[in-house]
Amino acid sequence: MWKRLAKFALQHRLALLILLAVCTAVMAFFASKIKLSYEFSKAIPTNNPKYQDYLSFKNKFGDDGNLLVIGVQTNDFFELKNFESYQAFNNDLKKINYIENVLSVSNAIDLLKDTASQRLIAVPVFPDSIASQQQLDSSRKLFYTLPFYKSLLYNPETNAYLAVVRINKNILSSPGRTKVINDIIATANQYTNKTKIETHISGLPLIRTQVADRIAKEMKWFIIGSLVLSAIILLLMFRSLGTTILSLLVVIIGVIWSVGITYLFGYKITLLIALIPPLVVVIGIPNCIYFLNKYHSTLKATGNKQQSLIDMVSKMGVVTLFCNLSAAIGFAVFALTKSSILIEFGQVAGLSIMLIFVISFILLPGVLSYMPQPGARQLKYLDVKFFTNLLLKIEGWVLHHKNVVYALTLVAVIFSVFGLFKLKTEGFIVDDLPKTDKIYTDLKFFEKNFHGVMPLEIIIDSKKRYGLAGSRILPVLMKMDSLSKYISSQKEMARPLSIAEGIKFVKQGFYEGDSSNYQLPNSFDIAFIGEYLKPGNDSTPKNNISKLLTSFIDTARESARMSINMADVGTKKLPGILSGIRKKTNELFDTSKFKITFTGSTITFLEGSAYIINGLKQSLLWAFLFIALCMLYLFKSLRILICSLIPNIIPLIVTAGIMGWVGVRLKPSTVLIFSVALGIAIDVTIRFLVNYKQELSTNNFDIKKTVSETIKHTGLSILYTSLVLIAGFIIFCFSGFGGTQSLGWLTSITLLIATLTNLVLLPVLLLAMGKKHP
Repeated sequence: MWKRLAKFALQHRLALLILLAVCTAVMAFFASKIKLSYEFSKAIPTNNPKYQDYLSFKNKFGDDGNLLVIGVQTNDFFELKNFESYQAFNNDLKKINYIENVLSVSNAIDLLKDTASQRLIAVPVFPDSIASQQQLDSSRKLFYTLPFYKSLLYNPETNAYLAVVRINKNILSSPGRTKVINDIIATANQYTNKTKIETHISGLPLIRTQVADRIAKEMKWFIIGSLVLSAIILLLMFRSLGTTILSLLVVIIGVIWSVGITYLFGYKITLLIALIPPLVVVIGIPNCIYFLNKYHSTLKATGNKQQSLIDMVSKMGVVTLFCNLSAAIGFAVFALTKSSILIEFGQVAGLSIMLIFVISFILLPGVLSYMPQPGARQLKYLDVKFFTNLLLKIEGWVLHHKNVVYALTLVAVIFSVFGLFKLKTEGFIVDDLPKTDKIYTDLKFFEKNFHGVMPLEIIIDSKKRYGLAGSRILPVLMKMDSLSKYISSQKEMARPLSIAEGIKFVKQGFYEGDSSNYQLPNSFDIAFIGEYLKPGNDSTPKNNISKLLTSFIDTARESARMSINMADVGTKKLPGILSGIRKKTNELFDTSKFKITFTGSTITFLEGSAYIINGLKQSLLWAFLFIALCMLYLFKSLRILICSLIPNIIPLIVTAGIMGWVGVRLKPSTVLIFSVALGIAIDVTIRFLVNYKQELSTNNFDIKKTVSETIKHTGLSILYTSLVLIAGFIIFCFSGFGGTQSLGWLTSITLLIATLTNLVLLPVLLLAMGKKHP
């Protein structure tokens, strides 16, 4: 069958090459339309209850992920010159397109009671033009008598001050968000240059935008880096510019197809999908090496170019097909999870790897048939003394030091098992950023001074329309206030903002600004204050109180929200904190009358991380199952199946052990390593065992002789491809994301160990479990 396919590919080479070129041009057109993804909640299935809760919250109250905060810290904030610069800074922020509102110390308002019209007038605490330091000091004293702003806009203990910037939610879902964020950063830098006061910027809009932009930038550099590194290795190996360019052309076409497929599937570039093009390069190059190595070795033995090309396709075709199939399975099993982001990655990666085989099958024999026959210089790599001597030593270890191989393997496994017990599962929202990165350090600034910026929402649903209207809301406000005090006592959480805080502010204004009246009204107070809360009884629309209050209660007066900013405490600590709050809410609210929902980006992140980690664990099991079935079909021997799986399980155990010993946590970006490494490492096993099976009959089923011949004949191409694979993954170590760095060096270690186990342990197992006949 494969000989017929080889002859067909060579007979119709021109038509196949033209067809490939046309299809690649079409894919390039689609690839040019690819866009970045700015979503963080795609890890959760759309039918997940927590995701549905989040959508329900956004429909009632709007997005919680469009607020950006800018902080400064200085003892001289209220010096006239500095404060005027801060006012100008706030005004400049408001001028940026798509900035809807800026709330800060400089535009804080006070509520003045107008008895005649029974309304509260919103009056700026700080006038637009301040004549003297004395006038500023007077306004500052007034500001400090308004508890509403304490810990919201300033921290008196650390002299830190905060501005909240609301960005149009539509622009945040488009590429235009990059310009908006960059304009904010540029405006902040201008303020810093003018005043020498450092600014700190954080919030989900900034984190999402800058991470997405870095992903796009890194993807380009990783593709270029992997191509350059592969070109250098291929050039050193084959000593032929034409052969090197041909190999690079295979993976470049593969990259174009992978990006085109992503667009055709309706997907965008995420942190995971951005890894696919470099992975296509890393996996595609070994295809070329195996095909070319077979072509060159046959040509050296026979001198017949046409027959060598037929042998290359017929003998390496089935091997490469199953190798790519096993690698594709390692990725495609992600599509069996319930996480959208993993499903997308699995579908695109699995299909892209299979298409690399098709591209190699068409392009390599077709182009090689037109190229001149390789000379002796280009075949010199087949007799490199270093690799020849290394393979002879490996053969010696396999044949004469079996017990030492077993002992070393056992020691490595025991060492790794101890490391497994140290392995921790924990993820953070900005986990993959270096500790010195400004995004990370700015986030820590807000955690230190304002308890963090990660949004958490608690929805109190009365279960009936107008259940929170009129005097019925008073007991609910009391319970919300008690819950707020409990939450404020948690060091990782800021004081919640809710309708309760707004009404406290109103009561203070009603009682002539007396700060001792910043408390909830009783049944007596509400009879008088109620008139001041009615729509239309407040001042200008720009700063009206009803707008403040209605943003924390829905139009049906059925649900109220409590908005909390909190620290990025991680997936391990967060469930305990939320459990404590839930326990408190259950004590305060009768669950038969109220439905309490925890939602917001913090909850979706926690749920998404759990889905990704659990999904990746399940996908690893599926990968083992499907790959085992492929191996069983290919070799039709349970004995060989067992021999093939052991050398691939051990590298995964060792890698997990290393992660435990060095403190690399199990998180969404690192769990990926195991399925990726398994799918790629099994290639080595397949190539070794296929060659072993082919040689076995030639050597009259002499297992010892066959193992020795297989090490010599297959070992060279295994060493070269392992070198390319390891070098390809090392590229990821230069990423700006910790998870991608870990993917790089840990996968490289896994592949290195897999090469050793497949060249040393696998032959030893074949000898130990061998029979006279297979």
